[in-house]
Amino acid sequence: IGYLILVAVGHVREFLKSIGIGVVKCVAEPKIPGFVPLYQTWESFYSWYVYRRIQDCFCRPVSGVPGAKMVVIDRESNDHRWSFQYTGGHSTVLNFGSYNYLGFSQNSGPCAEEVEQTIKNYGVSVCGSRQELGYLDLHKQMDRLVADYLGVEDAYTVPMGFATNSMNIPSLVGKGCLILSDELNHASLILGCRLSGAKIKTFKHNCMKDLEKNLREAIVDKQPRTHRPWKKILIVVEGVYR
Repeated sequence: IGYLILVAVGHVREFLKSIGIGVVKCVAEPKIPGFVPLYQTWESFYSWYVYRRIQDCFCRPVSGVPGAKMVVIDRESNDHRWSFQYTGGHSTVLNFGSYNYLGFSQNSGPCAEEVEQTIKNYGVSVCGSRQELGYLDLHKQMDRLVADYLGVEDAYTVPMGFATNSMNIPSLVGKGCLILSDELNHASLILGCRLSGAKIKTFKHNCMKDLEKNLREAIVDKQPRTHRPWKKILIVVEGVYR
């Protein structure tokens, strides 16, 4: 409701501006014949009349590292958030908007100390893939540790990223294979499944019974039309759900 009110008030102010009554405090893009505008009408409207009114909730200047707690700089506005002035104060707040799962952004503590020691021993990068002398004893230890934790024969760990998920899945499965994917998997995993060309079936989030049901059906029913066994069956889940 509040969002709709902002949009409605914005349209009223835009109308007043068009008839010369409203005050324009922003720099408007000039309408030059023959030139394509840099911003769409809605983008400018949203920036001026919607986001501006609520930007202090999202656009807070941060002072220090974004750890579990962080310090934000206090500021105030006297012209309905067209501009801000710093008050000189600071506020300590909890950080709920970060990808800092493991505390790597902290500049003190066990993570920072271990990273510093590892850089001294191994450098900042291996400068190569695993096939090109980029496989260290640290990678081997991590693979073994993950495998032991999951209770499987072996594990292969790679850096996390959108391209990692979307490009590695097609190298594991292809046409004639089946992917059983958690219904809440990240978009990168979904894209990788689609790029592979394999058949995709989803199962209920974190529901092992539904996964087992789909797995049994896939083994019994086999491939549609040909009824040949699946070449591979890959189960795709996330370790951390954001």
